[in-house]
Amino acid sequence: MDDTASDTSRSTAAPTDRPRAGVAKALFVRLTAKPGKGDEVDAFLRGGLEAVLEEHDTRTWYAVRFAREDFAIFDTFPNDAGRLVHLAGKVGRALVARTPELFASPPQIEHADVLAFKLPGQSGQVNH
Repeated sequence: MDDTASDTSRSTAAPTDRPRAGVAKALFVRLTAKPGKGDEVDAFLRGGLEAVLEEHDTRTWYAVRFAREDFAIFDTFPNDAGRLVHLAGKVGRALVARTPELFASPPQIEHADVLAFKLPGQSGQVNH
C-alpha cells in the first residue's frame, strides 16, 4: 500500500514525485456533547488548535459544530505514523480525559484513506 500522494498540481512533476505536505490518511471524530455542555465543548475544541499546531504530520485539522450539542473533528496526515502520533498527542489525551465530563457518549473515531485532496499550492489523488 502506498501511503504517499501523487501530486497532480504541477504539470512538470514526474509521476514518481511526491508532495512534501501530501495527505493519505484521515480521521473523522464525531462528538455529542452532554445536554448543556455545548459551549464547553466549543471552547475545548477551539483550545485544541494550539496543541495541533505543534504536530508536524497533522496536515489539516478542523473542529466543527453542526448543532448545539453536535460536533466533529476532521484531520489529515501523510501516513499512518502521523495519524498515530496525533491520536497519542495532547488533544487525543485531553479528549479521553474529558469525555466523562463533556460528552454524552464516547467519541466515534473513524480512520479513513484519503482519495483526493486540495491544499494551498497542491492537489492530488492518492493511490493506496
